[in-house]
Amino acid sequence: MSQHFLLSAAARTLSLRTIYEEGENAAYRRFCRLRWPETEGAPVCPLCGCLDIYDLNTRRRFKCAACHRQFSVTSGTVFASRKLAFVDLLGAICLFVNAAKGLSAVQLSRDLDVQHKTAFVLMHKLRETMTLETRETRLEGEVEVDGAVFGGQVRPANARDDRVDRRLLANRSGKRRVVVVLRQRGGRTLPRTFLREAQAVDFARERIASGSVISADEVAHWDVLEPDFEMKRVNHSEAYSREGVHTNLAESYFSRLRRMIGGQHIRVEGRYLDAYAAHAAWLEDHRFDSNGGLADRLIGGALAAPVSRAWKGYWQRRAA
Repeated sequence: MSQHFLLSAAARTLSLRTIYEEGENAAYRRFCRLRWPETEGAPVCPLCGCLDIYDLNTRRRFKCAACHRQFSVTSGTVFASRKLAFVDLLGAICLFVNAAKGLSAVQLSRDLDVQHKTAFVLMHKLRETMTLETRETRLEGEVEVDGAVFGGQVRPANARDDRVDRRLLANRSGKRRVVVVLRQRGGRTLPRTFLREAQAVDFARERIASGSVISADEVAHWDVLEPDFEMKRVNHSEAYSREGVHTNLAESYFSRLRRMIGGQHIRVEGRYLDAYAAHAAWLEDHRFDSNGGLADRLIGGALAAPVSRAWKGYWQRRAA
């Protein structure tokens, strides 16, 4: 029997040992190559696009000969105003992509010997980058649609006579959220968080191309999509798959997200659930990439993304 890819040497192309053996200069050069791939790491002015650049070696900064602006490899990106050394930043990203079920900020802070809030903000900046990767994506072909409930757990009363039916709206905590996922077979995974699953109908219309075939369960609100798409339905109370109709890929995604939240993060606030859902989707979509390829993809995306408005200055209370 052939070996699973994730167990093979081809899946291990980056390691913490190699990162710290090669040192700070090698990590810095890696960031430069990923920021400016067209010039093989040679700096390009982010303001005017000029290639005539002075290298201020002692400060790891550059100066444009045309507009005289000074900039660094992380200027104007998600990593702007970073404090971590490049070797530590690369090490953090290596640990982040290696974790198939996600990584807690507490664990990353211990591994790198940084404050918890440093790890927390860095990881959310990386999750924001993952979200941007599919910002304009529309799914086509065969697409599975499904929803799952997360959070809002109400602890039952000690005495049985005092317990209430927690399925009723009046007895819920108000913190429950529904993650709805659109997953193209052989393509990308697009999650979004709602208060109720029925609110995702417009999301599906927006992100699924016309002419696609949608597989969904028998929940009534998906009936609204029938005039626009060919619908295939399966009643999960009777079978998970019938005559080739199923939402197994969507369920596979929810399995990863549940393991991520239950096994690593324990509790996720509703306002952050979209970010964790995007993280799980990114891991699902790139699960057959090597860890070095994942790290380069994530770094390249972060260096192409603008400064984070949600996380820049978060701990100085400048967040919205």
